[in-house]
Amino acid sequence: MSKALVIGNWKMNLDHVEAVHLTQQIAALLASRPADRVDVVLAPPFVDLRSVTSVLEAEHSVITAAAQHASDRDNGAFTGEVSVSMLKRLGVSSVIVGHSERRTLYHMDDALVASTVRAVVRGGLDAVLCIGENLATREAQEHDDFVRQQLLSALEGVQESNERVTVAYEPIWAIGTGQTATTEQIRDMMSTIRTQLSALRFSTSRVLYGGSVNAENAATIVTDGGVDGFLVGGASLKTDSFAAIIGACNDCYAERR
Repeated sequence: MSKALVIGNWKMNLDHVEAVHLTQQIAALLASRPADRVDVVLAPPFVDLRSVTSVLEAEHSVITAAAQHASDRDNGAFTGEVSVSMLKRLGVSSVIVGHSERRTLYHMDDALVASTVRAVVRGGLDAVLCIGENLATREAQEHDDFVRQQLLSALEGVQESNERVTVAYEPIWAIGTGQTATTEQIRDMMSTIRTQLSALRFSTSRVLYGGSVNAENAATIVTDGGVDGFLVGGASLKTDSFAAIIGACNDCYAERR
């Protein structure tokens, strides 16, 4: 890939005032220190989305916004849900689909993940498909088959929209635990995922890594793990740490030229 992709997933953190401040700080930093080899995306909570996109528009920033979730329905009596068309009108360009927390805490099964991916690409937005195994699956050496099945299920029916799909591999056992997968584990999984994507005609999709990514390990994961960028959690809530991850990706991609 010619450019890396770094997405900051703020999860359920920051009210709209705090979101505006952080967005302004990140946008200003990237304006003064451009990262030409990295696409940067912020994924705030729903209530912050319009505030964030307004700042990005006002600053003429190259940063784009993502939603953390979307309904697979276009409209109707679905209290609490938010449709893809609503997000698009807010200036959102992509949607995170099937994050492990949605799957585990809110019982988002493979069928719902698949229908949501279809809704996102049908609505003209990019889907960031999250996949990854839990610790028991990894210890049973079933992680490769598990991830292949997640890809097969989620991408059924969207073969013609591969330019709108990014895959984020997040081993559940490494999310927010401080435990990062080894570069060998990441590299092996990148190979498994890309082989499956190629078979499904998604060979142009970028493949990200997420799971306790920080400023100290980002460069090594890009260089030795062979990833196309990151889905960043906690480290994206602080300007300096998020900028350091972006900078590490930019430097690694600049060296590949």
